[in-house]
Parts: sequence; structure tokens; C-alpha cells
Amino acid sequence: MSCDLFSLATTGVAGLQPYHAGKSIEELQRELGLNEIIKLASNENPLGPSQKVLDAIASTKNLSRYPDGNGFSLKEALADKHNIDIDHITLGNGSNDILEMVARAFVNIQHQVIYSQHSFSVYSIVTQAVGAEHIVVPSNEWGHDLSAMLAAITNKTRLMFIANPNNPTGTWIDSECLRHLLENVPAHVIVLVDEAYFEYASVEENYPDASLWLNEFRNLIVTRTFSKAYGLAGLRVGYGLSHPDIANLLNRVRQPFNNNSLALIAAEAALHDGNYIKHSITINQSGMQTLIKAFDSLGLGFIPSKGNFICVDFKQPTEGIYQALMKTGIIVRSVANYGMPNHLRISIGLESENVRFINGLTKIMAE
Repeated sequence: MSCDLFSLATTGVAGLQPYHAGKSIEELQRELGLNEIIKLASNENPLGPSQKVLDAIASTKNLSRYPDGNGFSLKEALADKHNIDIDHITLGNGSNDILEMVARAFVNIQHQVIYSQHSFSVYSIVTQAVGAEHIVVPSNEWGHDLSAMLAAITNKTRLMFIANPNNPTGTWIDSECLRHLLENVPAHVIVLVDEAYFEYASVEENYPDASLWLNEFRNLIVTRTFSKAYGLAGLRVGYGLSHPDIANLLNRVRQPFNNNSLALIAAEAALHDGNYIKHSITINQSGMQTLIKAFDSLGLGFIPSKGNFICVDFKQPTEGIYQALMKTGIIVRSVANYGMPNHLRISIGLESENVRFINGLTKIMAE
């Protein structure tokens, strides 16, 4: 007996395109047999985990038991960091997990979800998965057009995603503009401010820490991650900060034990390693300037970025350049699926990796 299994799936899921992650080093090794590969594709911290994190993981012995399902120790550390009570915190398997929880907790097929053109693709995925209507607001100079996003709100709008800084463009929203939006969003709209790249952007004078406004805006959710500046992408730890009533609702749809024991221990150790974060930011700022100088020298435009990556404009489809770089063992990120076929997104690497990328790109462009 045969059956069309896609016909059994919900409409939203059946029509979804799976998330396409950046190509891994292992995948390229299998495909091309290369040994010396650098990955500048997924906005990971090139330093790797801090020594404090590695020591904490190495000291963990009791892996035959389930982790603390409430992540109490990590929540306590986060509560201390943000000067809030732990009932404001929701832990996720990466901050992506929080995005999905929010959609499941607050959105259904009768609702609309607003997000910007050229913003993180998971916003689209979670919206479609719950069958909601997408309201994609055209970008303004590659960034969020907050006035247009406010104007797009209707009585059917339930959720708005704001990425600050935005991935993949690296654009950012200053404190005055973001606060104006929050002050003017109706109470029936949940506003999720995605601050995955907070640590890198926080050096900007007018960059807002939206978590400081939780007591003023009951409909605000702020998400952070340990995958970027903290160097724990492989362990998948993120968190959401919100009014306790929102956190209560999110914990009703959160999967049991969604953070494993090693992830919880590593994240807490990382949180207490301020020197590592400072060093990561310094490496990022230096590498960013190295790439900017190279792009200027090559006559390439780019989108100014406050993340640990930069989008470069080649004024032509980039598939050929993307493939040519991979053949030399350099993995970057195509962003054609974000409506940016003429751009490549480059993650900031170690100095030697940045130089190798620049030399490789320079040679390819001269051919």
C-alpha cells in the first residue's frame, strides 16, 4: 500500500524548505579531499572555547544521569548577570530554540508574523511551521525599516522579530529607534529582539541592551546565545529574557532536558570568563578592519557590520567565486537564499585565516 506522506503533513511544514547551514569542514574534506581548510561561513568564534570551559567540561563525570531540567545553576548565573529574577529566563538549545518556542506558544494559523527582508531565515521557518501569515517588510539600506514594520501591524499581528544586529547583513538599530518602536507597538504584539551578536555590537556607543527594558515592556522578549562570542556553537545553548508570564508560557512548550549537562556546565563557565570575551571582541575588531582594508583595495563594496561577519557586494552573482574559494579550501557563506545573490558573507577569523582568505580572493578576482 502506497501513501503520499507529504499529503499527511500540515500545510506549513509540507511547504517548508529546510534550513541550509554553512558547509562544514568535514563535508568539504569528503567532497574535495582537501586537508587544509578554513571555515569563515557560520559566524563561529575562531578562538574556540575558553580554557575555563574546557576545564569545566573535563571535570564532568556523571553523564549517566539526566541534566538538570530547569538549568537552575546557569539560570542563577544569568540572573546575576542581568540583575533579574530567574523567573524571567527561559533556556534553549541555542537561541533558535527560543524562537521556535515563541512561535508555538503565541502564534497560530489566524495570526500574522512580521519580520524584515534579508533577516534571519529561521523567522520564516518558524512562521510557516505554525501556519501563520508572513509579513515581510522591505529593508531600508539592507536594515530594518522600523516605521514600515510599525505600519504593517494589524489586529491579526501576534509576533514581530527584530534582529539587532541583523544576520546576514550586520546592520543594527540604535537605542532611540528601537525604543520608539517598542513604545508604539500594541500590547497584543509580542516583540522578540534577537541579540545573538550582542557582545560584538555592544562596543557601539548607541547600541541598545534591550534586556534593560523588560520591566517597561511586558510584550518584549530578548534572546541571546552562547554560540557566537562565547565560542560554544557545538554545544547549543541560548536563552530568552522576558516578563515572567511569558517565560511561564514558553516553559510549557519547552522540551524536557533541552540543554544537556555539558552545555549547561560550559555555558556557566563561559559566562564567568570575562577576559575571554574581551579577547574575542578585540580579535573581531582587528579582523574586521583587515577585511575592510582588503575590500577597499579590491574595489569591493560591503555592508557595514556590527557582528562578527561582513557581507561583500561583488555586483554580480557570486556562485562562481563561492565555488572557486571552496576549491582552495576556504569556506564562506552564500546568501543568495536571503535575496542577496551578489553578496557573500564572510565570518571574521583568526589573523592567519583572514590573510589566507584575502590572498585567495585576490587571486580568484585576478583570473
